[in-house]
Amino acid sequence: GYPMAYIIANAKGAKQNLMVMLFIVPLWTNFLLRTYAWMGLLRDQGIINEILMGIGLINEPIQMLYTSGAVMLGMVYNYLPFMVLPIYSILVKIDTSLLEAARDMGANEYQVFTKVLFPLSFPGVATGIIMTFMPAVSTFVISDLLGGGQTILLGNLIQNQFMAARNWQFGSAV
Repeated sequence: GYPMAYIIANAKGAKQNLMVMLFIVPLWTNFLLRTYAWMGLLRDQGIINEILMGIGLINEPIQMLYTSGAVMLGMVYNYLPFMVLPIYSILVKIDTSLLEAARDMGANEYQVFTKVLFPLSFPGVATGIIMTFMPAVSTFVISDLLGGGQTILLGNLIQNQFMAARNWQFGSAV
C-alpha cells in the first residue's frame, strides 16, 4: 500500500482527488457483493478468461477461481484501501522542505526515504496495519467464496468451531 499512497500523495490537484475517490468508491459497495463480483470475473466463463481467449493468449480457460491466488486477490482488493488511505493522509501532510533539506545535506533518495520520509510516515503505516490486520485475520467469507473452502484461514477455523463443531470454548479462545 505504501507505493500507491506515495503516488497519490505526490499527484497534483484533480488527479489526486480522482485517485482518492477511486480508492473510496468501492468501499461504498457491500463487502460480500464485491467478493461475489470477483467470483464472476475469475470463473471459467468469466470476463478475464473470455478476454484472454478472445485475443488469443489462451486456448482454454484458466482455473483462477477456487485457488489460493484468488483468495489473495480478494483479500488485497478488499483490504488495500484500509492501508493506503491512512498512509496517504500522513504523506500528504509532510512538509516537503524536510525532504529538500535532507537532499541539500547530501542524502540520496534511499537515505531520504529511510531516514526522513518513512519515519515521518510511520504513524500512517501503523494505523494501516491495525486497520487491516484484524479484519484480514478474521475473514472467512473471502476464503469460502473465492477459495472454494480449500483455503483455511483463522477466520474459517473460528467459524467452523462455532457453526460445525459447536465447540464455542475453543472458537472463543481462537
